[in-house]
Amino acid sequence: MSIIEVLRERGFVENTTHDQELIDYLNEPGKTCYIGFDPTGASLHVGHLVTIMALAHMQQAGHRPIALVGGGTGMIGDPSGKTEMRQLITPEVIDENKACIKAQLKRFIDFSDGKALLLDNADWLIGLEYIPFLREIGRNFSVNRMIKAESYRARLESEEGLSFIEFNYMLLQAYDFHILARDYDCLLQMGGSDQWGNIVAGVELIRRMQQKSAFGITFPLIMTAAGTKMGKTAAGAVWLDAERTSPYEYFQYWVNTDDKDIARFLALYTFLPTVEIRAVDSLKDAELNLAKTVLAFETTQLVHGREAAINAYQAASSMFGSRTVPGQILPSSSIPRDIDFQGDESVPQSEMGLDELKRGIPAYKLFQAVGLSNSGGASRRLIQQGGAYINGNRVAAFDYIVTDKDMNDREILLRAGKKRYHKVKIAS
Repeated sequence: MSIIEVLRERGFVENTTHDQELIDYLNEPGKTCYIGFDPTGASLHVGHLVTIMALAHMQQAGHRPIALVGGGTGMIGDPSGKTEMRQLITPEVIDENKACIKAQLKRFIDFSDGKALLLDNADWLIGLEYIPFLREIGRNFSVNRMIKAESYRARLESEEGLSFIEFNYMLLQAYDFHILARDYDCLLQMGGSDQWGNIVAGVELIRRMQQKSAFGITFPLIMTAAGTKMGKTAAGAVWLDAERTSPYEYFQYWVNTDDKDIARFLALYTFLPTVEIRAVDSLKDAELNLAKTVLAFETTQLVHGREAAINAYQAASSMFGSRTVPGQILPSSSIPRDIDFQGDESVPQSEMGLDELKRGIPAYKLFQAVGLSNSGGASRRLIQQGGAYINGNRVAAFDYIVTDKDMNDREILLRAGKKRYHKVKIAS
């Protein structure tokens, strides 16, 4: 099966350019492809996983992926998919963000011995001279065609409009593709559906300037069965950085997958064989929940490593009951099939002094302090709506005073809603 067929079967492909020519191009091993990553944040999030997994699949198929960090374009900001202008960030912040993103990508892609490349477009964009760039590159672009691109049209129709600095973004991304084609023989660019106009512009620029055929693949915007954007929760984005979203919280995000999404997400976010994934559609009730556990384990292992995944699996099992997965469910998974479920080290925890606890703290302040709610007002609403628990008992009033009488073996277990836990350990 060709890599394009693999990506289509697993749900990655929304659009391609030159369908048959692209298949022929990728049927020969050793081709180079790239995806750009915008360094506007210090961490990637779950919404980036489709693009990361696509690069990993390309590498497994014998091709060479390039992860292009936008140190240059990040100083401008991509208007695609945005209704307002992005805040400009400094070169120093961009450098910090680049280092974090590179470390996260290495979890998925092998960069040793030239098997993949990490590049930064600042290397060729920062030194560009404006007039030569316009004469060499700008003359190849029609403004009439540019403003018909969805990313530009949406902004032009918005109240804020489109700034001139953002209008240049398409030219710079196309120039990136041109440089990668020229210097690295990279003739395939991939990206989210909002990148279609930018990718096609690069394909056309390479045709004009190098007389080569280049190609593009875009991925669909992944929505959950509930209609929310992938990786978005009430608490915010689900980050790949363990400091922002702990491995336990990350594991729990996937365990809470809607039943309708399990097979689709297994295909997108794990490397398990599709023949095994298709069998998930016939599972029901408890077995379906076990498939969610495999999904959570596999993607946590990819992002945070095997030890963190096992700890999160063990902690979740100690909190919610044993989830031993029998061998016939997704048999290729490396999830431990026989594990000690006593540990809870991965459950979010904090420490409180005994003297402080004896003085007492209102329940709503405690839930806010440990991060189970974002504000005092949110804590009050959580308690008033019956969603707050202490040691398994529902908190009756937001001003209930938590004291040392609430300890259980020098611990207090807090719960917000059905799934979010936090353990307060009492120090001497």
